[in-house]
Amino acid sequence: MTGMPALRYATLVALAVWIGGLLALGAVAAPAIFQVVADKGVPAGRALSGAIFGDVLRRFHLVSYACGAWILLALVARAVLGPRPRRFAVRAGIAVVMLSAALYSGVVLSRDIAQLQQQIGEGVSPSSLPPGDARRAAFDRLHGQSTLLHFVPLVGGLILLFWEMND
Repeated sequence: MTGMPALRYATLVALAVWIGGLLALGAVAAPAIFQVVADKGVPAGRALSGAIFGDVLRRFHLVSYACGAWILLALVARAVLGPRPRRFAVRAGIAVVMLSAALYSGVVLSRDIAQLQQQIGEGVSPSSLPPGDARRAAFDRLHGQSTLLHFVPLVGGLILLFWEMND
């Protein structure tokens, strides 16, 4: 029973890192990168901004995977060592969905976006393609899916954070 506070604390840290990282990337880093690089007249600025943010996001996906794995591991350890966390099955289900969304975004969608960017060409922003271009439409669709998927761990993480704080 003495390890429970440490497991709960580490879970809170993992949730804070994951949720905070998502918010910082979406609300601070992406807009700043695109504003500073793309809007300042840097040649191929939008493409460069996309490449920078893409690399930041790839690195953050690794953080997300570690946070998700830790949250699941800590929940299971707490269930095994006792007492079992309230709403254990729901919490574990939310954590699995969060981690699954991060993995799909980081592995599948990131790969598809990278392949599409190779087809478009280095230094060319998808937004610079004509509106009817199939590659632009495909990029917009993948980008939209990626953005939506990042809301899954954000919302799930806020729910888990609330429960952890009130346990």
